[in-house]
Amino acid sequence: MRIGIDARLNAYRTGGIAQYTRQLLTALAPLADQDELVALQHYQHLRPLVVAPNVQRETLFTPPHHRFEHYLLPFELLRLRLNLIHCPDFIAPRHRPCPAVITIHDLAFLRYPEILDTSARRYYHQVYDAVRHADAVIAVSEATRSDIVELLGIPAERVDVVYEAAAPIFAPHPVASGTVHRIHDTALQANAFMLFVSTIEPRKNLPMLFNALRICCDRRPDVPYQLVVAGARGWHDQDILATVRTLRLTNQVLFLGQVDMIDLRWLYNACLFYLNPSRYEGFGLTILEAMACGAPTIISDVSSLPEIAGDAALRIPPNDAGAWADALERLWHDQHLRHTLSSAGTARAALFSWERAAHETLAIYRRVLAASA
Repeated sequence: MRIGIDARLNAYRTGGIAQYTRQLLTALAPLADQDELVALQHYQHLRPLVVAPNVQRETLFTPPHHRFEHYLLPFELLRLRLNLIHCPDFIAPRHRPCPAVITIHDLAFLRYPEILDTSARRYYHQVYDAVRHADAVIAVSEATRSDIVELLGIPAERVDVVYEAAAPIFAPHPVASGTVHRIHDTALQANAFMLFVSTIEPRKNLPMLFNALRICCDRRPDVPYQLVVAGARGWHDQDILATVRTLRLTNQVLFLGQVDMIDLRWLYNACLFYLNPSRYEGFGLTILEAMACGAPTIISDVSSLPEIAGDAALRIPPNDAGAWADALERLWHDQHLRHTLSSAGTARAALFSWERAAHETLAIYRRVLAASA
């Protein structure tokens, strides 16, 4: 079996879908040792995505999300003689020389259509057609499968749920209290901050979190609350940043920008606890990363977040700043609760693995190939 994995997006991005593609291909390689895995990489991506005896790199010139992708990509695929192609970035070409599997990570762009610019809207709105003509559809959570059924009108039995997992780099690495680590010229002290990790955009619900932090500071002015925000700037971030100034929290909130995986691992291990107040997530990978490192975790009780965290995190309604303030204050001061959540979190994260995801994905490939034989 000759399986192509569309990894063109990895030439442009490092997180999210690109990380999913890399981790899945890495885990597939030892399991599909009798098959040939073909990493379809854009010509600007100079390094092999994965190095393994049964992984072959093929260079493609069609950029991801290109307006003429549906005409150019099938032409490039013809010479590769693939038995199957897996497209982790939602969309497979309609006219293709082999069966296709697609992965849908979330439908945030349908829940929040304002997040898309013109080119992104043109690309992602092909998802209606893509799910109908894909030979298999993978969702990364039951919540995302429910969204596919509701918003795209696809029967639930046509969608396979295959959970993601934290990358192996995310594991407990004890950091002594008071240890100072510098990220982007910002000095951080271990066990002296709470942590948020994600792109800064409206659905991540940061203004609510800032309001909760303001409540905490007003209740206990003597407590040195500090929130570290690690993530790239996104759409409409100006209003979010302005909220910090309006609430007089410029000394309590530190924005690091995007960080690499080594620094991110340190942050997860060094924080007092991790926060995800998002209004919507298709999976919530940062939750697993944080819990895998032993970070006590508080989440919103919406979309996929309770599904992923289970009972290993505190769950709070996303719009209740008072309840979030209560949870922040409690966890900041309660070492026993932090220890309990840390232990529960690492156990929960261990239930998710890329090896399991690869086994389940490989079974989908074989089912599709048997049906098309």
